Amino acid sequence: MNILLTGANGYIGERLIPVLLEQGHTLYCCVRNKSRFIASHSDERLLTIEIDFEKPAPDVKLPIAIDVAYYLIHSMSDNTSDFDEAEAACAKNFIALINPTSTKQIIYMSGISNADALSKHLNSRLQVENILSNAGAPLTVLRAAIIVGSGSASFEIIRDLVEKLPIMVTPKWLNTKCQPIAIRNVVQFLTGILLKENTFNKNFDIGASEVLTYKQMLLQYAAIRGLKRYIYTLPFMTPRISSYWLYFVTSTSYPLAINLVNSMKVDVICRPNNLAEELNIELLSYKQAVQLAFEKIEQNLVLSSWKDSFSSSRTPQRLMEYIQVPEFGCFKDEKKRMFNTDASPVMNKIWSIGGKTGWYYGNILWRIRGFMDKLVGGVGLRRGRTNNTTIDAGDALDFWRVLVADKNAMRLLLYAEMKLPGEAWLEFQITPVEDNFELKQTATFRPKGVWGRLYWYGSWPFHYFIFNGMINKLSKGKEDKN
Repeated sequence: MNILLTGANGYIGERLIPVLLEQGHTLYCCVRNKSRFIASHSDERLLTIEIDFEKPAPDVKLPIAIDVAYYLIHSMSDNTSDFDEAEAACAKNFIALINPTSTKQIIYMSGISNADALSKHLNSRLQVENILSNAGAPLTVLRAAIIVGSGSASFEIIRDLVEKLPIMVTPKWLNTKCQPIAIRNVVQFLTGILLKENTFNKNFDIGASEVLTYKQMLLQYAAIRGLKRYIYTLPFMTPRISSYWLYFVTSTSYPLAINLVNSMKVDVICRPNNLAEELNIELLSYKQAVQLAFEKIEQNLVLSSWKDSFSSSRTPQRLMEYIQVPEFGCFKDEKKRMFNTDASPVMNKIWSIGGKTGWYYGNILWRIRGFMDKLVGGVGLRRGRTNNTTIDAGDALDFWRVLVADKNAMRLLLYAEMKLPGEAWLEFQITPVEDNFELKQTATFRPKGVWGRLYWYGSWPFHYFIFNGMINKLSKGKEDKN
């Protein structure tokens, strides 16, 4: 069947794509930046539609013969104030585009909303459900609480907390009850309800059989990892303090931390239903979901991560279109090294940069810079990277965003997402020179005003040693991180 997939390069969308293709469907994937998406997907049954649902009445016509449309657009991590308005606008624009088609079913991934008092985030999800119910096609809603899987925001936050803190003094919302679900089960539900008429115009809560508090989830994670952890809750930590605590300890952005804290004060427990039995889905326990997540991480097979979404930072999608670094009004630190070995070892080192590998020289200084960035509300270094050896355009890489990752052209271009009084790029380019190769490493900074210029000159001594040491280590082509 023909399936329209919005949010195709989001965390759940990326997990759905291979399953739907394996089932033989033709996919029309809606993304805001086609070049970023095409770089990591190549299948004749996968077609891309470039569209921004936040823009009113986008000048795009969808294929008429759509059977099912997935609506997987969420805006919670973008900001703290008006994400609910943005979500409502996206839903209305989606309806305007989908109604002229022959769509037989719309599937929406929502949040569990059974409590009397809901957070702004959960209210927003309900609002979207109501908007989508006015579409011409019948709506099926799946409501989930925490989704556990490699790369999911919830899993990565739990992982950060438990791995880094042997003793935790936490807010009282750690005693809030939740019914988590494995990402594998989520995908099974999403594919299992395709054109199931008994699910039309209905909503279903999906979750594993066990109800846990967030504290229990942290302790069970610690048990699986063989870690001894002590957790103490305090009744007087305000939502703002809780948000700062979550922001500084984990890799989450501050807007996402605020929205998560507000949601974590609400119990999210499933209403009973028989959907899992009808679809023959074996629900995984929380511990099983965590163990599966680590299997994927250890095998370097993480398909998607919330951190690779542009909503994990404030970088606009349009930057993906600018693959040439600006020349005018910029400061540059350009270094070159010749090497006569095969280009592959040097390329592999460049493609492994950041994350657990580090930056090959002055890693302590990189970590200090990441901590300073966190202090002023930036993303810091804690995002790491989704995959240890492969990079695609659009991926997050510590406090950088990958703009170009072209192995054929032997070029990697990064854009800085840290807080800066200007804009910064870091580029690596290998060029054949007769029988040898030349590695060119270029740091470019376009300052904003006097503060930007003062920042560049003040940082120059550190940049000189860091960038000089980094290119020396890279050009050797050996595994040497420090």
